[in-house]
Amino acid sequence: MCGIAGYVGGVAPSTLSAMLRTLKHRGPDDEGAWVGDDGARIGLGMTRLAIIDLVTGRQPMTSPDGQLHVVFNGEIYNFRELRTRFAAAGRSFATTSDTEVILAAYERHGDLCVEHLRGMFAFALWDARRRRLLLARDRLGKKPLYYWRGDGVLLFASEIKALLCHPRISRAVDWDALHHYLAFGYTPADRSMFAGIAKLPPGHLLRVDATGAVERTSYWSLPDAAATEAARVTAKEAPALVRHELREAVRLRLESDVPLGVFLSGGIDSSAIVASAREVTSGRLSTFTVGFGPAAPSFDERVYAREVAERFATDHHEETLHPVIADVLPSVIRHFDEPFADSSALPTFMVAQATARHVKVALSGIGGDETFAGYPRYLGLRVSEVFARLPRSLRTMSARAGQRLLPESETSSNWGDRLRRFAAGAERPPFERYVRWTRFFTDEQLDKLVVPGVRASWRMPVDAGHRAAWAGQGHGDPVDGAFRVDLLTYLPDDLLVMADRMSMAHSLELRAPFCDHRLIERSLAIAPRVKLPGVRLKGLLRQAFAGVLPPSVVRRRKQGFMIPLAGWLRTDLRPLMEQLLAPDVVAARGLFAPAAVDALIQEHLRGRKTHADRLWALMMTELWLREYLDGATAWKAGT
Repeated sequence: MCGIAGYVGGVAPSTLSAMLRTLKHRGPDDEGAWVGDDGARIGLGMTRLAIIDLVTGRQPMTSPDGQLHVVFNGEIYNFRELRTRFAAAGRSFATTSDTEVILAAYERHGDLCVEHLRGMFAFALWDARRRRLLLARDRLGKKPLYYWRGDGVLLFASEIKALLCHPRISRAVDWDALHHYLAFGYTPADRSMFAGIAKLPPGHLLRVDATGAVERTSYWSLPDAAATEAARVTAKEAPALVRHELREAVRLRLESDVPLGVFLSGGIDSSAIVASAREVTSGRLSTFTVGFGPAAPSFDERVYAREVAERFATDHHEETLHPVIADVLPSVIRHFDEPFADSSALPTFMVAQATARHVKVALSGIGGDETFAGYPRYLGLRVSEVFARLPRSLRTMSARAGQRLLPESETSSNWGDRLRRFAAGAERPPFERYVRWTRFFTDEQLDKLVVPGVRASWRMPVDAGHRAAWAGQGHGDPVDGAFRVDLLTYLPDDLLVMADRMSMAHSLELRAPFCDHRLIERSLAIAPRVKLPGVRLKGLLRQAFAGVLPPSVVRRRKQGFMIPLAGWLRTDLRPLMEQLLAPDVVAARGLFAPAAVDALIQEHLRGRKTHADRLWALMMTELWLREYLDGATAWKAGT
């Protein structure tokens, strides 16, 4: 696990060193750089978190003939299998690292080497013979890779802050990225909040020649409807398949030369990972969980985590979080580099901090919801098909009755808010209905919130990526379209970004077995009605682990790794909210209408509606502006 950075083209020699300094948190154990001496004007650098081959796995790494040079962030989980295959074909190895296997794979397969790699990775490989740089990112986007090009120069890095070391890079805002952020709480797969700084999307390659010319191509996508139908798994076969595939994904991710643990929330996903890990290893297994104490009981899952830890005899660690969020927020903002509105980043940051005191690697249940139908909105899509066929008068009457019976609340479920959003989208087509449920601000809300000048600068359809993902649905079921939307947007652009930044903030490597690409491909061959039988979220996953996990864990509803944000914004976090979103502050920024922002605040404080996520998105925007735009001069100076 590392931070990587580099360039092709004319760059001052000190730039690479400055870039690596900003990435030290991603790799505090070692640092290395290689600069070409053949006039190609190429530089590669890395900061290393040593996990595999602690002695000889240093980077940048060079091939035996001296023609290939690579820097690599991530882990190749099948590297031992590949090493054996290449060794049998006559390739000798000087290290026991997975980095050298990437070089061997490129020697044998060229750019198609990525198709043979099973893992999480972002790497840069300079081919001196072809005078060409190859950038690659793993299929699901677990490891980040940003780049900028201009004036015949291309720079790349694991994080935006490293690119900002170059004096020519502007801090102008990408307005389409802001539009996407306000809609969904995160920026899109191929853009950043900085105009000109792009992301290499998941499952893509970028080829860069010595002049800085680029070519970007995709090498992986979710299997299409025809492929999933051809590989269809029956309801009878599915539980055993799930157990086998998850166990194999976990087994591969237990490879480590340093201590390793598991994030254990007490939910079905992380509990299934602990159970699978115990099946393939009898060694010491550490688990880590956080809770919020008696002040927020509906958000605290520690009792279930303890039950799982006892069942599988883990070395269990707990930590109680308290709402001293103002102390944590500056670090959180700095590690994202962009505004990021998922408030789960806070507990993720804290559990990573607690875990890093004990181990350097942890497994996480991220991806289980998208793969095995864990979100209530999947069930909502089913119910909405029936609801949409009711007469409008009956829909209206039902929605009003539901609102009286289920008022909005500060609990982790808040069924009142869910019911209101469910009813509001009833007349829309299934795709629009589903995506609307995932949004922070709808188009109608943005028309009132965002000033006309900013709205006029928006050029790109905000849901283009979601629409393309939905179009690939199979099994004749719109719920499969919903899975694909989340697997190709929310999972890589929100959850995996959060997992990477918040864990690497503490030099902790986070691995996600549910994000194994083979497991995801096999899961899509299972019909949605098997994964979501009746009204039972994660019904298949629960069936697969019934009799293995404690019954209380198998039966309990999904809770989610969240903080009690709605309540905190009315109490502990209210002063911070009112400071960041004060009318004079909002007016001075010139992005949002002060009256619209104040209306959200007042509705939330009075308990009329829960606007916690929307207000948090606006607060994160203001904090990002202060950190990255107001202080631009200081940042350019490397402070």
